[in-house]
Amino acid sequence: MPAIITRVFGEGFRVFFLSAGLYGLFVGVVWGLWLTVPYAVPDYGMAPPMWHAHEMIFGYATAALGGFFLTAVPNWTGAPDARAQFITLAAGLWLAGRMAMWFSGMLPAALVAVVDLAFVPILAAKIATQLIRRPKPQNMLFLLLLSCIWIADLFTHLEWTGMTDDTLHTGLRAGLLALCAMIAILGGRITPAFTRNAMRRAGVPEANWPISEPILDKSAMAVALTLPPIVLVLGSGAVAGSMALVLGVAQVSRMARWRAGWAAREPILLALYLGLAMLALGLILWGLSVLGFGNEIAALHILGIGCVGGMTLAVMSRAALGHSGRALVAPGPMAVAYGLMAVAALSRWIGADLNAGYMVAMLLSDGLWVSAFALFLIAMWPALTGPKVQRSA
Repeated sequence: MPAIITRVFGEGFRVFFLSAGLYGLFVGVVWGLWLTVPYAVPDYGMAPPMWHAHEMIFGYATAALGGFFLTAVPNWTGAPDARAQFITLAAGLWLAGRMAMWFSGMLPAALVAVVDLAFVPILAAKIATQLIRRPKPQNMLFLLLLSCIWIADLFTHLEWTGMTDDTLHTGLRAGLLALCAMIAILGGRITPAFTRNAMRRAGVPEANWPISEPILDKSAMAVALTLPPIVLVLGSGAVAGSMALVLGVAQVSRMARWRAGWAAREPILLALYLGLAMLALGLILWGLSVLGFGNEIAALHILGIGCVGGMTLAVMSRAALGHSGRALVAPGPMAVAYGLMAVAALSRWIGADLNAGYMVAMLLSDGLWVSAFALFLIAMWPALTGPKVQRSA
């Protein structure tokens, strides 16, 4: 057991991806309990749906971000990996935030805010010290999005502490859209690149590799970066809705030349395309709903479940396998989890407009979410807790 603990807290991807998987499972179970047996969950000091939304965005997703950035940034810059002491401190702060939110009904709202808001600045400060070694603009911009996530979380707490009357929903939407902006930018970088690498290994002629259009990519990046601050400043109005539509259409256009059909043969690659497809669909649906066409909550769940949930599972599993020395081939349970997450998103979207079947669709979506994370933990447990595998030359 001591060896496992040392390994888990010795590398950022291990402790944070493991935490994200366990917490994603936990929050899903709690949500299902609240839907069926409301009195089984504690008094959070806030409406349970708001706790659920907050913890999906600022709890689960920030753990996934922590694992990703603490692993990827040293590769980008050549900076030393974070030490175990820092990883342990950061993981402790993240966990303290989750505990504060869980017991928020018994704690002063200001204390809950201080504890919950402590993790992201520590993470951002650490990756800033690593990024500064090679301060490329395309990497430094992630600090801007982390700042947006922190400010969005602050907006939620300002209302819970009574300092504002109407910033909660703005904060939740801005936080979710900041996560989506990261996915649009990172996904647009890694998905065609990983596809090209796979095609090269398979001997596919270069003429058939994915094609990226620099002007389209840069335009999409600019809109993605601008959308969360616009929501923070102006709210979810016509400007934000129009920008979401533009970004969604741009995402479809980008993916059209990435050879998604070829990628379908490899689940670990296809999962990236599924997450990005949900991003495009969710942005278009959300933009339309803000402009008066469609159900906004349903659209937000396409983004939250399908895009954020699906893409984090795809990236966490790939990174865990690669950085633990294992082959980049999704185990059977993990491949099933990718599909379950996409179906969970679609179920929640369709169910929003049902009458008699609304609760059935909600519970189905929640059950699929929980099942996906259970399978993730089963499939990735060896990679996240076991020793690295030495690949043969």
